[in-house]
Amino acid sequence: MLGDLIFEEKGKVTGRRVLDETTMEVSFQSQTKVKGIDGMNMGTYTSTMMPDGSMYGQGQGFVMSNDGQMVSWKGSGIGRFVQAGKVRYTGAIYLSTQSKGSLASLNNTAVVFEHEGDMEGNISSKGWEWK
Repeated sequence: MLGDLIFEEKGKVTGRRVLDETTMEVSFQSQTKVKGIDGMNMGTYTSTMMPDGSMYGQGQGFVMSNDGQMVSWKGSGIGRFVQAGKVRYTGAIYLSTQSKGSLASLNNTAVVFEHEGDMEGNISSKGWEWK
C-alpha cells in the first residue's frame, strides 16, 4: 500500500557514459525535499535497453540535507518512452541512514518512485513510502 509522499525533486543530468551497445551510465544532481527538509540528491544509475524497447535501470546515491543529515539509497526500475525525447521510470528504492535527526525514521524504508527525464537533461522524481 502506498503511504505518504517521502520526497520530491527536480534537477539535471551531470554526466552520461556509454558502457556497451545497450547500456548507458547516467549521473545526476537534484534539489530535493525529503519529509519536508531541503537538500541535494546525487546519484548514478545504469540504464539497459531491453529487446521490447523498455529499459531496466539500477542505481545508487545519497541525499545530503541542508541540516547535515545523510540518507543513502539503492534501487531499480523499468523505463519507457512516454513521448518523443522523454522517458519515465517507475520502481523501488531502499533507504538507509544512520541519522539520529528528523530523517532517522527513513532507515530501512522502501519507497516506490516515478522518475522522468528528457533529452535536455532535466529530471524530476517523486517517491512514496511503500507500507
